Amino acid sequence: MIKEIFTAAVLTASLAQIQPLSAQAEKNMNSKARINVILVGDSTVANYKPELTIRGWGQVIPRFFNDDVKIINQAISGRSTKTFIQQGDWDKTLKLVKPGDYVLIQFGHNDSHAKDKPEATDAATSYTEFLKKYVDDVRAVKATPILVTPMHRGIFEKGKISAELQPYVDAMKKVAGEKDIVCIDLYTSSGKLLQELGNEGIAPLFCSPKDRTHFSEQGAIAIAELIVKDLAASGTPLAGYLKK
Repeated sequence: MIKEIFTAAVLTASLAQIQPLSAQAEKNMNSKARINVILVGDSTVANYKPELTIRGWGQVIPRFFNDDVKIINQAISGRSTKTFIQQGDWDKTLKLVKPGDYVLIQFGHNDSHAKDKPEATDAATSYTEFLKKYVDDVRAVKATPILVTPMHRGIFEKGKISAELQPYVDAMKKVAGEKDIVCIDLYTSSGKLLQELGNEGIAPLFCSPKDRTHFSEQGAIAIAELIVKDLAASGTPLAGYLKK
């Protein structure tokens, strides 16, 4: 797990002499500008009540950032790139975004549902176009979009982690390349982790034995750690807000 910023002078009005800095002034000098990190996504990102066993990675990721960051988790269970827009959630979220903020965007699980489902999108067409809208809208308010690929479900087929989300991952990476933005490849890192642990070993990461999509607190922390590790290596200025 990743562990836990110039100088200024204070002139007196009467003598115009430099005085020692107060403790608060030193604290202010050593701090970066306070920013928001807004999270957009589905149930794997969302917040849950403390009494429930389920956790989204967005619920635990604040512990990895310093006090100059405020995490605003707008993720909603069941949403896709399409329905998050259609149901007005994206418009509400954009009102919270200020210049200099960051918006992390992760969708794919619900987009991949059966084509007759209202939340479903096609990876090569509608999913791609919706992702481009998110990116363009964030940039329009002078904030920074970061895409996060959907993580693997904990489903094994013939001893290997399943790959049903691959088309959506490929589409997101393509959008990131075209738009020249950071893309956190959570799909690859989570797949490696789950494969190494194996079908039996991954059980503690999920909220129930029958649910191989949603995480326990242990699982959510493990996923958040993967995201933070990639953020730290990505070159994005946001990495400077991570705890040391």
